[in-house]
Amino acid sequence: MNSLQAAVRKLLISLLIYGPLASPLAWAETPATRENADHQCGGESCAAVVRGLFAFFDRDLRGLDGNGRSCNDCHMVTEQFRLTPAAVESRFQLLQKRRRHNPHADDPLFRPIDADDFRINGEHASDYSNLRQNALVRIVFALPPNMRLIDPATNQPSDETTVDVWRMVPGVTDLKLTGADGLNPWPRGPNATGGYQLDGRIATLQDQALGALLNHAQVHNPPSQRLLDDLSSFQRVLFTNGRVRTLSEAIDEGVTPLPDADPPLSSFEQQGKATFTRSCAQCHGGPGQSATQPPVVRFHEISSQCPRPVDTVTPARWNFLACPPRLARNARSYEITLPTGAKIRRTSSDPGRALLTGFAGVGPPAQDDWNKFDVIGLRGLRNTAPYFHNNSAATLEEVVDHYIEFYKRVQAIAPPGVVPPVASTDGVHFDRMPLPEERAALLAYLRKL
Repeated sequence: MNSLQAAVRKLLISLLIYGPLASPLAWAETPATRENADHQCGGESCAAVVRGLFAFFDRDLRGLDGNGRSCNDCHMVTEQFRLTPAAVESRFQLLQKRRRHNPHADDPLFRPIDADDFRINGEHASDYSNLRQNALVRIVFALPPNMRLIDPATNQPSDETTVDVWRMVPGVTDLKLTGADGLNPWPRGPNATGGYQLDGRIATLQDQALGALLNHAQVHNPPSQRLLDDLSSFQRVLFTNGRVRTLSEAIDEGVTPLPDADPPLSSFEQQGKATFTRSCAQCHGGPGQSATQPPVVRFHEISSQCPRPVDTVTPARWNFLACPPRLARNARSYEITLPTGAKIRRTSSDPGRALLTGFAGVGPPAQDDWNKFDVIGLRGLRNTAPYFHNNSAATLEEVVDHYIEFYKRVQAIAPPGVVPPVASTDGVHFDRMPLPEERAALLAYLRKL
């Protein structure tokens, strides 16, 4: 049994145990399925869940005329439904080995659309550096009317109308607990109270599936609404573990207080949880650990993009780990026209929600959309390295250390007398930053999520 077969078997067993999804194959497309379509599995039609499961792994969805990719090619079940650099490189090397004996051997993960040289060589592109080294895929955005890319060769605005950014592949577990929550709205849409994808631009799981089929599987024919609904149903019964599933069921049933999804914790891990509550839960809050808590604003820049802020004061008051060349190369400079007509330039490997709104350089940085992303859930964190939207943190230690520098920077650049809520529990003291003696306990707790 290979690793994919073993992972699918484990997934089916998990669904059988926690669903309950009794006799999954009995719910395939049969007359009995149609007659019992209202049978529920985790609040979803059992028939839809099983159809969605099969569709998730199907590389040849009938009638769609795609590029051979299944959802699992990018959301690898063996990698907690994500992509990792190690898994991508392993697949690439295996493909090269197979091609020594069969020149026509193929792996649908490696399609020209995600090659670095796609804009130059089109369907003949073959440089998969970002995919192999970083496990990042290409996302294409139309440039907002007030933003233009700077040509690095001439240092002048180019005539490009779209921009490519490179992002990690989010997991698909616990999605039922994320998405829009109707609380703590951001001043602008889309999806002012959160959504799907790293920037929150997608409102529903059906729309997310549609976007993936069009842009990554490159289907030529529109998928049916039932297929999109089935994929949504399948994802809505995927949870990190049974405790998170129980939490979701309690929310559905209106239970109060909600059960704690944490496993039993040692006293040391309990100390880490207290640090997490103070230092992290103001952003990673709510049942899905993905909702900011007022007065903290909905979307934040956490300085994980490239290039990262560098302090101009000596000695430096903060020191982010610099982006390695394999990530720094993705940075582009933008010319932004402000409402006054003035023009400014900013550089980023991924401007985040600013690519949706063009709202950058207007008002205080905390209120614009530049480099802003939605908040992701943290359950199963120990198994989902690397971290951040660009896979730039290899370990949880790097994540915690990055946020320590983040808090140092917030304090250093805050105007006199201003204590931002993101860094303060009382609006008076800068007291959210994990202390050196708290670091180990916080890491121990994060590994139990």
